[in-house]
Amino acid sequence: MDIEYTAAGVIADLQELAALTSDEKGAQRVAWTPVWDTAETWFKEKMTAEGATVTVDSAHNVWAKFAGETEEAVIIGSHLDSVPDGGWLDGALGVVAGMGIGKRYGIHGVKPKKTIYIVCWADEEGARFSQSCMGSAAISGMFTAEKAKNLTDNEGVRFQEALQRYGLQAEDFSKARAEFLEKPIAAYLELHIEQAPVLEQAHKSVACVYGVTGCYRQYLTFTGQQSHSGSPIAMRHDAFLAAAQASLAFREIGIRHEGYCTVGKVAVEPDVVTIFPGRCIISLDQRSIEGATLDIMVAEAKQAAEQAAADNGVTVSFEEIWYTPPTVFDASLTALCQQAVEAETGEAATMYSGPLHDAVEISKVVPSVMMFAMSHNGLSHCKEEDTPLPVLKQAIRAFLRLADTVVNI
Repeated sequence: MDIEYTAAGVIADLQELAALTSDEKGAQRVAWTPVWDTAETWFKEKMTAEGATVTVDSAHNVWAKFAGETEEAVIIGSHLDSVPDGGWLDGALGVVAGMGIGKRYGIHGVKPKKTIYIVCWADEEGARFSQSCMGSAAISGMFTAEKAKNLTDNEGVRFQEALQRYGLQAEDFSKARAEFLEKPIAAYLELHIEQAPVLEQAHKSVACVYGVTGCYRQYLTFTGQQSHSGSPIAMRHDAFLAAAQASLAFREIGIRHEGYCTVGKVAVEPDVVTIFPGRCIISLDQRSIEGATLDIMVAEAKQAAEQAAADNGVTVSFEEIWYTPPTVFDASLTALCQQAVEAETGEAATMYSGPLHDAVEISKVVPSVMMFAMSHNGLSHCKEEDTPLPVLKQAIRAFLRLADTVVNI
């Protein structure tokens, strides 16, 4: 089965999955819902038909095994879950590209040197229970039963209740790491769309991803004194204006350090049109590929927030939500990934990722690397998410080259 034929088959399967699990608003494969179940059943049936042995681990990661000449194994995959009204490629591209590789070495292909596992990691998006990378973090040991027990969705449904549908309990997630470590894994490979406009603006279709930014996430609470909107502005203790001033400063910090600063959530109290807010809570997500730079950005953001609070006669407090350090992928796999991109496109394009991926968690356990396909207009997590088919096919071919090399060395 040649690479061109396989790449065409991957695109056909992606289109089939999209038709099966999307509506007019986009993909609806939110984890721990019936549509996600449909996607996983589709994966299992496709892989079983190709001769794979399909299993589900204690964190509900789904595995399709193609036995090789040796037990030493390569994992290829990503996630099938989506955000609500999501795109047809996010996550699915990596899984379905893995399925294409499985077909190359399944009952219709040749036996690989290494054993191949195609994996669908459980709940990468965190769309329902606000916890990203559940399945892969269970493997790395970062997602524990204690965390699982405390999760609820927007309707108040506890994660423990949702797990009953899958015959699981929160305590089961901790078993997944030991199950994983029983496998003699040599490498993990993941293809994903970029989810940003960098490649398109550089007129590139595909790139090797050498690392992923670290991230520091926190809530900032500005506290002043609410009062009537007829009060003179200069005499107010307006919590929202302090948060707004700080947010503009965060933007400049991100630009100055070539990093990322994002205020994604804003809540004001009392949230009334004729009252200026006495309290404003905002989220701040900061990212950099350099750990030292991220530390500087976080410190500068604190200074900027404190200055904004002082300028507006309010106070500010800080609550850390989450932190993960920058990830740099395995050097040997990165070199092979660069070679595959160059062989397919004529140039060894390399970049790092701003968004988080399952590969970050898996790289804590086994050597890993990623490859990015260009995202049209940089859009993702929306129905407009797309990659032109000729570009998508070239990215898939490059990834197939990488997989063929790693599986057979």
